[in-house]
Amino acid sequence: MESSGLSKKTIIILIIILAIAASGFIWSIYGGTNQGHRRAITGLKDPIQTEATGSEQRSVNGYDVTIHYLYNYDIDALVVSTHNYSGTGIDDKLSSKDVALAWGPVAEYNELIDFHWSQSGRWYRWQANSYKEIEKVGGIEGVTQHSSNNHLIAADNSVKRQIRKIKTGDEVHLTGYLVNIDGSRSDGATFWWYTSTTRSDSGDGSCEVFYVTNVEIK
Repeated sequence: MESSGLSKKTIIILIIILAIAASGFIWSIYGGTNQGHRRAITGLKDPIQTEATGSEQRSVNGYDVTIHYLYNYDIDALVVSTHNYSGTGIDDKLSSKDVALAWGPVAEYNELIDFHWSQSGRWYRWQANSYKEIEKVGGIEGVTQHSSNNHLIAADNSVKRQIRKIKTGDEVHLTGYLVNIDGSRSDGATFWWYTSTTRSDSGDGSCEVFYVTNVEIK
């Protein structure tokens, strides 16, 4: 006998599809990159960095943490990649989101050149199809000097909510401080996270540890 409506097999298939879609959504929000699209923006100038003083105390994951302000930092940039971190470590509690930013010629040619931006393990990576195509942005040195990976630390909950909204393809104006972080725990464990203070470095230690006080998504 035939029955009306959806068959048991059809219902099971629909449940599987919905489960896959839901898991993909959860990954995009909490464990991976935010949704967005690749685009290019012209006229984005180099970040502005000036000396700063001061510090802030926080208690994070059982650590007594001191955030040392090294430089005021002001950047208007194109978001070329984002990655969310949801682990239980102190670094994830301090900064649950990294953003890879580009400006100058790299932002200008980001559509013409597919840099294959990616992020994981608190690193950002890029790969062009050929060296010749990146000559127009100054080669490897040009990409290094006009892009950066940023560990974003929110100054307060309002800033944290804005940081969560940042996605690939956004033009963002971020202000705050480049910081060094030292932490210690009662059992003797220690933690440190130090920022890059130049845009010309690469490799380990070249990311900006960015204490963000204001976010503008344009």
